[in-house]
Amino acid sequence: MADFTLRKTMIFLEEIHHDGGPAGGPRQRGAILALVKNPFAGIYEADLQSAMDDLKPLGLEMTDKLIAAMGGIEGIDGYGKAAMCGTGGELEHTALWHVPGGYAMRARLGEALAIVPSAMKQGGPGVRIDVPLGHINAAYVRSHFDAMEVGLPEGPRADELLLALAMSRGPRIHSRMGGLEADQVSKFDGLR
Repeated sequence: MADFTLRKTMIFLEEIHHDGGPAGGPRQRGAILALVKNPFAGIYEADLQSAMDDLKPLGLEMTDKLIAAMGGIEGIDGYGKAAMCGTGGELEHTALWHVPGGYAMRARLGEALAIVPSAMKQGGPGVRIDVPLGHINAAYVRSHFDAMEVGLPEGPRADELLLALAMSRGPRIHSRMGGLEADQVSKFDGLR
């Protein structure tokens, strides 16, 4: 069992009321970040997959905290995830977050069919990462393509992972790029 000792979590919430055009919204975006020990920092481990199970409880806990901070599940229709390893880690360590982060949100948000957009990178304290956002039921809903920039001033340290989950309510303010609209989603295959 891998030791992903939790050092810190932080929640970011924002409401967007205006973006250069007529008054609109509000659109809500939220993210939760966690700094955890990277048990694989500084070493090469051939078998990383089994360690994903060790992060599943943290994924569920972070999802529950973010949903609560956003005022409940009602209307949440966008999501995404990201991970950053410190300089003692390797990019593949960030891939440990794919299953625990993505499936936690899909499980808690009920009928969430679309793949959870993801970003990964290596960095140090203060480095920021864009968490991509997409519609929870259809990857082709253009109005929900977005990203939320997040980071922590004191992490990730060389031997840490920064894990992030993000959710949103509603389309971008003044979305007008056409394509599949949220009310046209077929809820069949997670694409359309």
